[in-house]
Amino acid sequence: MSSEPAARTSSGPAARALLRSLLFVPGSRTDLLPKARACGADAVILDLEDAVPEDGKAAARDQVAAAVDDADGGPALFVRINPLDRWAAAEELRALARPGLTGIVLPKVTGPDDIRLADRLLTWSEREHGLPYGHFALLPLLETATALHAARDCAAAAPRVAYAGAVTGAGGDVERAIGYRWSPEGTETYHLRARALLDVRAAGAPHPVAGLWTRVGDLDGLRTFAAQNRSLGYAGMMAIHPSHVPVINEVFTPAREELDRAARLIAAVEQARARGAGAVAFEGEMVDEAMAATARELLRRHAGR
Repeated sequence: MSSEPAARTSSGPAARALLRSLLFVPGSRTDLLPKARACGADAVILDLEDAVPEDGKAAARDQVAAAVDDADGGPALFVRINPLDRWAAAEELRALARPGLTGIVLPKVTGPDDIRLADRLLTWSEREHGLPYGHFALLPLLETATALHAARDCAAAAPRVAYAGAVTGAGGDVERAIGYRWSPEGTETYHLRARALLDVRAAGAPHPVAGLWTRVGDLDGLRTFAAQNRSLGYAGMMAIHPSHVPVINEVFTPAREELDRAARLIAAVEQARARGAGAVAFEGEMVDEAMAATARELLRRHAGR
């Protein structure tokens, strides 16, 4: 079987919204959704895995299903289901994959076969509800060493994968799988995040996301970590607390000055091209069509921000 990325057309799964911030909310606390919306999160992830004890999962699933049905065009709505390694999880996915849902967050991914299975189940759910293929996004959490090593194949396993990336943090599944010792500076995970990003970009995933920052009150540390992820090339981050969302949104939103400079650069290159020149001096730098293409992409991604 080829490991080349599946086709991502402009009318299908590739046409996903850019998500700067994805905020986790316990699936048993759907009453917190108004607060999640008020903080400005681009997406909310209702968590049925780690945030809900085993004896509360059935009731939480019913709450989440009701919240999906009540979705009214606010932030994109995702659900983190339980690991797709048993019939109960498959039934959970089917129960929640309904029209108001943006996508499924798939935990404990071990490799591309997990994603192909989830893609098949979501395709059946789309048919069941009369929805087009790719209506549901799929966000695989690469929380095992095998999945991180196969990040490109995981991201290429289905066109509906748009937001894959390395979600590292203190403690938790990834630290246990890799064996690093987390530090606020992020030096021990920097190369892991960079490698995973390159892999998912190579697979064609349009909006890779990173995370997590677990120190709730340390907003300065969050800002530094978010800026590092943005500099690497990530499009957004997951968050565990509403107070983190404004910081993440700010870091992943270009300043007005950056957008204005991009527009000026495009104009300068186009004027040079009209004169028959391939490169031009612009505000102390030499720029050409490659830089103009990057500037156009920046403006396209953040139109209306």
